Amino acid sequence: MTSTRPHPFPSARCVAVAALVGSLTALPPAEANAASSRTEARTASRTESRTALADGAVVSAQVLAVLSADEVAEALRGKIDAGQVRHGVTAYRVAYRTRNSSGAPTTASQLVVLPRSERRRLTAVSWLHGTTVYRKDVASVNPDSGDRLAALLLASTGRAVSAPDYVGLGTGEGFHPYGDPRATVAAAVDGLRAARTLAHRTGRELHRDVQVSGFSQGGHATMLVGRALGQERADPYFRPGALAPVSGPFHLSAFEAAAADDEISKSGLYLAYFATAWKKAYGLYGSPSDVFRPPYDRTVEGLFDGHHTTEEIAGALPGAARDLFTEDFLAKVRRPTGLLAERLRPLDRACDWRPGVPVELFHGRGDRDVDFSHSAYCARRLTANGAPHRLTDVGDLDHNASMREALPRIVRFFEAAERGPH
Repeated sequence: MTSTRPHPFPSARCVAVAALVGSLTALPPAEANAASSRTEARTASRTESRTALADGAVVSAQVLAVLSADEVAEALRGKIDAGQVRHGVTAYRVAYRTRNSSGAPTTASQLVVLPRSERRRLTAVSWLHGTTVYRKDVASVNPDSGDRLAALLLASTGRAVSAPDYVGLGTGEGFHPYGDPRATVAAAVDGLRAARTLAHRTGRELHRDVQVSGFSQGGHATMLVGRALGQERADPYFRPGALAPVSGPFHLSAFEAAAADDEISKSGLYLAYFATAWKKAYGLYGSPSDVFRPPYDRTVEGLFDGHHTTEEIAGALPGAARDLFTEDFLAKVRRPTGLLAERLRPLDRACDWRPGVPVELFHGRGDRDVDFSHSAYCARRLTANGAPHRLTDVGDLDHNASMREALPRIVRFFEAAERGPH
């Protein structure tokens, strides 16, 4: 689950300056002067018509903060190793067009962070976040988000970072179809397209080889997005350059079964989020009383509306799945059939392909939310497909701490991938 962090933007001056000067603050002085004559660069915060926009089209872009390298390092201090910070950054909230779980056009939001460097051609990183129930807890909205810190670190190494909020979170439209592969891939690929447009407006280009990484739900999504960009050619320009998933639930049917047996931390909350989202997306069940015990059958669906925080939901529901769900529903989760089995099957196969690019999986053996066995499962599937990879145990750390420990290693892995064979 997403957790809060101390405020990563210590300088109010930076935010104030960003509001005044707009997208030109992303550039070094020489580039800013050259860019000032371009209408697009002067109007990064304008809102365009939402009609007839292609997937990935930018609807609006707003500067959130401009930070020096020292300010980035200060934001990371005590939370993530800041030793790799080299550049200042400019962070934007970008609204863009994409597709929801039914394939219908919608608008999503993301955080885009660009380095304040002289380099015109930037390596792109797609950073994919973990389970988030409250729509304002994402990187483009919440300045305390651990995903915003991750994006700051990656951008400060000279990369352009696209950190999609996913469909139905942030300032996007509709509900979040938790775990739906179609909407997840669309939000990430279209987010990269929008980030490329924004980078172009500031005088930069993005390299076509994308480094993809993410945590928890985003770890699983890393492999889905990598396959979409690689094998499935979801975009004519972008292709995968390296994949670095962290603590992903790669064997999702086993994860849900473990939640049904209360073998993981926050089992009731995870499973309730999954059930209510899949009811909206796929019609997983009919009446709430078929799934939830009273009195929760009258309240649980309303809690997962995107406007309740994790703490509010946890306070209103029992922690154990056995106290929240009917035994009949738990039995179906343990041995899925029909629609449930059909929808889980492709999610269990996120690693069942051959990437053809460097892959390193990161996981902590102390993780009580997503067991280390999930990354081992992914590694076995990659091996079966003849795909070179590395599985790195980051230590006896819990779920969120595993991400913080993995991030500096991911930077080193990406740098090594750019230099040559893994």
